[in-house]
Amino acid sequence: MAGENIKVLLVEDNPGDVLLLQEFLRDVTTVTVELIPTQRLDEALNYLVNQSFDLILLDLSLPDSQGLDTFVRTHHQAKAIPIIVLTGMDDETLALRAMQAGAQDYLVKGQVTGDLLVRSMRYAIERQRGEVALRRSEERFRVALKNSPIFVFNQNEELRYTWVYNPGFGLKAEEMLGKQDWELISAEDAQRLTVIKLGVLTTGVGTRDELSITTAQGNRYYDLTVEPLRNESQAVVGITCACIDISDRQAALRDRKLAEEKIREQAALLDFTTDAILVRDLQNRILFWNKAAETLYGWQMGEAIGSNASDLLYDEHIPQEVETAFVTVLNKGKWQGELAKVTKTGKEILVASRWSLVRDEQGHPKSILTVDTDITEKKRLEAQLFRAQRLESIGTLASGIAHDLNNILTPILAGAQLLPLKFPDADERTMHLLEILEINAKRGADLVKQVLSFARGVEGKRINLQIRHLIVEVSKVLKETFPKSIQVYTDVSQNLWMVSGDGTQLHQVLMNLCVNARDAMPYGGTLRMSAKNLFIDENYARMNLEAKVGHYIMITVSDTGVGIPNEILDRIFEPFFTTKEVGQGTGLGLSTIIGIVKSHGGFVNVYSEVGVGTQFKVYLPAVEGMETLTIEDLTVFTGHGELILVVDDEPAIQDITKTSLETHNYKALIASDGIEAIALYATNMNQISVVLMDMMLPNLDGLTAIRTLKKINPKVKIIASSGLMSSDKLEAIAESGVTTLLAKPYTINELLLTLQKVIN
Repeated sequence: MAGENIKVLLVEDNPGDVLLLQEFLRDVTTVTVELIPTQRLDEALNYLVNQSFDLILLDLSLPDSQGLDTFVRTHHQAKAIPIIVLTGMDDETLALRAMQAGAQDYLVKGQVTGDLLVRSMRYAIERQRGEVALRRSEERFRVALKNSPIFVFNQNEELRYTWVYNPGFGLKAEEMLGKQDWELISAEDAQRLTVIKLGVLTTGVGTRDELSITTAQGNRYYDLTVEPLRNESQAVVGITCACIDISDRQAALRDRKLAEEKIREQAALLDFTTDAILVRDLQNRILFWNKAAETLYGWQMGEAIGSNASDLLYDEHIPQEVETAFVTVLNKGKWQGELAKVTKTGKEILVASRWSLVRDEQGHPKSILTVDTDITEKKRLEAQLFRAQRLESIGTLASGIAHDLNNILTPILAGAQLLPLKFPDADERTMHLLEILEINAKRGADLVKQVLSFARGVEGKRINLQIRHLIVEVSKVLKETFPKSIQVYTDVSQNLWMVSGDGTQLHQVLMNLCVNARDAMPYGGTLRMSAKNLFIDENYARMNLEAKVGHYIMITVSDTGVGIPNEILDRIFEPFFTTKEVGQGTGLGLSTIIGIVKSHGGFVNVYSEVGVGTQFKVYLPAVEGMETLTIEDLTVFTGHGELILVVDDEPAIQDITKTSLETHNYKALIASDGIEAIALYATNMNQISVVLMDMMLPNLDGLTAIRTLKKINPKVKIIASSGLMSSDKLEAIAESGVTTLLAKPYTINELLLTLQKVIN
């Protein structure tokens, strides 16, 4: 009000009071007051007809009007103008009645001061303005309600309707006023409404809910907001409610939920399949990515959706087959074939891929549906089978050649031996030539014998024997004959089982392997021979076609030599295949080994890494004998719900190990590389009992991951696992604090025994 010009109508018949009020207002500096005095009510009412005022100062005792009637007549004439009543000290009761009738304030003559007068005027004007604004707001509210579907009502403490606007429930306002819900709607609906409303009456806290009510129009859905209704002292005297019919929205929502549920069911079926399913638009952007795709490729759905498929599934070079597949599927609608793809960790996998073209309602190409099946493991097993078949074919061929060679060499050797007897007087040179002929014929016969040992196996006298004695005997020979730069170590289990075999032939197997190891270490190194008991279970047998379920002795011969390149690893057992210089080997050593081992019912696995070394594992069936199989070693130890973090990049090993652990009462978390292992361990550190860590991992190798885990938790229990580990790596692992190693491939029993050892 500061700085305003206000116009005041003063209705007062006492000249002294008029002068006093004029003096008070003259001293006011914050506002400019224009005061219009009058002594009679009729004159004041005429002023109000012809002029506008900001405030009325009204004495209730006038010559032409007395008491409350004076205020009523004035207020009726000027409802929008605030009125301050002037009264004597003995008429305060009358002033209060005027306040109840609508006066903004009252002043008692004789007690008025300048400050009091100004404050009262300011209060009256501002209060009147507020009431006007409120009335305008209420009017706008009424207009808005009139044009809206909102049903608004008040109810008293007995929950009887006292005010209704835009009535609902299919009723009219006059049908609802004074009644309770149970008189208007079904008992069940009324009960639910009453519970909600009583809750607000009792707590004084508003609420909102959605509920269905049966009306004359049928079952309708309402969005109900209930707030407490309070009096001037803030006591709850009822409720005020806003209610809107949302039946149409509810029906649309129900239809949408049904559609969404159907989509979820379809998506669940897609996620249930083990095949990776993805949908791409014609710009190669991924639109759909199921759970199996997450598992196979490592990319989560959020990472894949919207990404270019080639960026996720191929390295920098996109295979020509992919371009061909796009052209074919666009022209013919379908394509299928085998594709090499890469996972998030950079691992290459092989998939059987089926592509189908998806069209829109107008028949235009819209997207491409792709179903990928991981056949990496299948191809590996096929490679094993093809290798076995190739060796079998080579053996059949070699057997036929050896037969013919024997027929050729037999008369040559016989002739070389008979000629000296036939010509005893031949000169020395002739006798020397005959000697050379005999020696080389015998060498040819030995070669034929080796070829036959590969092709048909080796027959011999089979007895129950202890491999430990052979290893000790061979190690003595090696230490005496091998260069001093080659260190020879042995590690043989004390309770080693027996095998049924020919000692001479098995001795030859060990010697051939050790000689190869020596040749792979021209500058020195370490050669290790070990033997231990092994029970091959179904899981292990699934990973190796030549293995059968049963008890075996596993003999390991490892070196730290130059290693075997991966591209020739599948050919090393073929006869006459050799990487040695001409004249340094025939290429029959390993083929003889495979022939001897197969004839004993066993098989051979080889692991090699260029620059690290090679490890040959010979598996021979165990038999009962003098040293019987110990039952303790075969006991299966189950867990007690411990969580094991399995870190391996081979899906087959992940699945088999997880299944084995869960079958024996363990829980398993799977990580495909060192980075994922660290993240999972950091999140689940308090639950993980043991980490089973493969040492050959993409992105972040096992040793680095172990060191990082040790920094996170120095007490973490870790089992290091690998098919081949160099001495340097073994030392590094030991230095990191990990002392438990598990050689791959491992059986369930080996895994469980190792876990029991580490956990306890």
